Amino acid sequence: MNVSASRANLTEVTEDVLIVPVFDDESPAYGLLAELNERSGGLIAASFESGEFDGKRDRWTLFHNLRGLRAPRLMLFGAGDAADLSSQSLQRIAGAAVRVLAERGARTVAFALTDRLLNKQSGQAVVEGALLGVVTPGLYRASDKPGIKRLLLVSTKLDEGELTGAAERGAVMGEATNLARSLCFEPSNVLTPTELALRAETMATREGLKFEALGETEMKERGMGALLAVSRGSQEPARLIVLNYEPEGAPPDTDLIALVGKGITFDSGGISIKPAERMEEMKYDMGGGAAVIGAMQIMARLRPNARVLGLVPASENLPSGRAVKPGDVVRSMSGRTIEVANTDAEGRLVLCDAISYAIERGAKTIVDAATLTGAVAVALGEVRGAVMGNDQQVVSDLISAGDQCGERVWPMPMDKEYLEIIKSDIADVRNVGNRSAGSITAGWFLRQFAGDARWAHLDIAGTAWLESEKPYIAKGATGFGTRLMANFVLNRAPNAKA
Repeated sequence: MNVSASRANLTEVTEDVLIVPVFDDESPAYGLLAELNERSGGLIAASFESGEFDGKRDRWTLFHNLRGLRAPRLMLFGAGDAADLSSQSLQRIAGAAVRVLAERGARTVAFALTDRLLNKQSGQAVVEGALLGVVTPGLYRASDKPGIKRLLLVSTKLDEGELTGAAERGAVMGEATNLARSLCFEPSNVLTPTELALRAETMATREGLKFEALGETEMKERGMGALLAVSRGSQEPARLIVLNYEPEGAPPDTDLIALVGKGITFDSGGISIKPAERMEEMKYDMGGGAAVIGAMQIMARLRPNARVLGLVPASENLPSGRAVKPGDVVRSMSGRTIEVANTDAEGRLVLCDAISYAIERGAKTIVDAATLTGAVAVALGEVRGAVMGNDQQVVSDLISAGDQCGERVWPMPMDKEYLEIIKSDIADVRNVGNRSAGSITAGWFLRQFAGDARWAHLDIAGTAWLESEKPYIAKGATGFGTRLMANFVLNRAPNAKA
């Protein structure tokens, strides 16, 4: 979708549809609605009086060919309670509106930033939400619906520079999140670890990032026995994708931030095989890795004054005669030995070696993101991801970054008693404990490999995939973590573009 902005009168808009958000305390007797009501010959007031429309969330109505408006259609879209207004709620309003209009043949739309939305953050949220709203999972399905091709952000009052900046930054965030979503939508016979590396390389080449991908021979030489244990059951070789962003003129002693994302392109559970029901969804088990790739695209486009390393350990987890078995012991890159009590807890195996590699590369701050545990989905559902770490400031900064963009996370405790659950009789650590505190013990497992680095872990298993469509977004991949991790870096290096 092409995105632009204009400081113009609403009467000058020529897009197929002009969208005007309406809060539930607004009426046609005042302000912009009163002006539009006059142009409609009283039809807007009549729609309120009849109960056909009000400002409640996701209510909407369309008017055609109003006098004095160049846009053929006017959409009034319910924005709900103004007290609930946030970046997330505004994204959802914009996403829901464009999804309705896409079903009704609109090709170009304009979204009006009304008096309550006169700031850069609102404009950015509208663009992000609209971009997320237009994407569908039908990558391989023929469609006779062309979809929405252009979005115009319009305001009569917001400064032209702020308006343009909001549109540009929103487009950067939305496009990167959609990149992550598109990777998760791909079937695993297409998106193998090798193909994921090729997609990451294509992005890096286009955006000016440094790229490399370690093969299995190189990983073996570095002692990455945990990562390689996961790939043993598959015919597809593992890859460690490495994306590097270095701003011009950054001092070499500038702290290196590593973003690490689990890249399991298909997870059958291995020998500890999953139930057949919904196993097809396990193509999105690389959601953390996809989010890192998306976040690195944001780094390239907004160019913060920060050194950032993006790592995606990519593998398939399949059963075979060569696959790692329950009870096996593997040696990680750090030298720690791991008892593999359950082969379906493979994500932490690939992540621990990637974390060790990040430390070897000089990372002082590490954030990993992974669809790691079903336990977190039970605890937090699709509403929030979990965050835990060894540095309270990093955890707090991630919570703030999530609130900022609507990818919200909730802190989990890391009392040392939880570490006792994953102690092994035969090795340094087990990859799973008992049935209790599954997401926390997974975090404690990863913490063993963070060393002295400031580290935090994002468990996004419940938020990376929606089981059903919402008014504002299609079912399936959400790209959760892309903007969260990007904002975390940007907030630490605020002198970025736009």
